[in-house]
Amino acid sequence: MKKWMMAIGLGAMLTLGACGGGNEEESTSNGDGANTASVDAEAVYAQNCAACHGANLEGMSGPKLSDVGSRLSASEIEEVIKNGKGAMPANVIEDEEEITAVAAWLAEKK
Repeated sequence: MKKWMMAIGLGAMLTLGACGGGNEEESTSNGDGANTASVDAEAVYAQNCAACHGANLEGMSGPKLSDVGSRLSASEIEEVIKNGKGAMPANVIEDEEEITAVAAWLAEKK
């Protein structure tokens, strides 16, 4: 019985250990030479923007963003996210770090 309980305990520890560790932060550049803690910009986009701009940046009720970096800089994209534009409401993303990460990621789309 003790061996069986040990096996279950070990299995539970391995399972739970495999699920953890997703909170490590990496350092990345936001395009202006400054480093910011890494945020999964694509995940933030998927959660907050894809419903209007499309999962593949193709545009839907909102304009396509697949080439937004050729039209707007990262700081201009940040301003649109913060203040809204046209039918887009302001503060779709509220966390400043997430706004910066998504803006930098979108600015790379040319």
